[in-house]
Amino acid sequence: QVQLVESGGGLVQAGGSLRLSCAASGRTFSMYVMGWFRQAPGKEREFVAAVRWSRFTTTSYYEDSVKGRFTISRDNAKNMVWLQMNSLKPEDTAVYYCAASISGGTYSTQVSWYDYWGQGTQVTVSS
Repeated sequence: QVQLVESGGGLVQAGGSLRLSCAASGRTFSMYVMGWFRQAPGKEREFVAAVRWSRFTTTSYYEDSVKGRFTISRDNAKNMVWLQMNSLKPEDTAVYYCAASISGGTYSTQVSWYDYWGQGTQVTVSS
């Protein structure tokens, strides 16, 4: 069983920044592919970013609309994942969810590929 707890959401003006954090349980955290998703009112949950670690490299993946503005990172020693969000836009407003996949693989943009989810944290960007 893996527990994920997000924090760091809030209200920010357009152009501002927020840093979301996700604390994970589990003794094999380094093997998890970690992702961030978001869900705006009336819309489906969508992929934002993912990060995969191997002993050779750490690889990140991003949805096109956040490339160059968001950065995902992880610290396996602390069982933590972060999403640094810069140049925020009103369309980034959503509940942001941390997700973990323990089944191996590279990464996926599909909700169903991930095994565990956090409770979500609200991000609101005002214009």
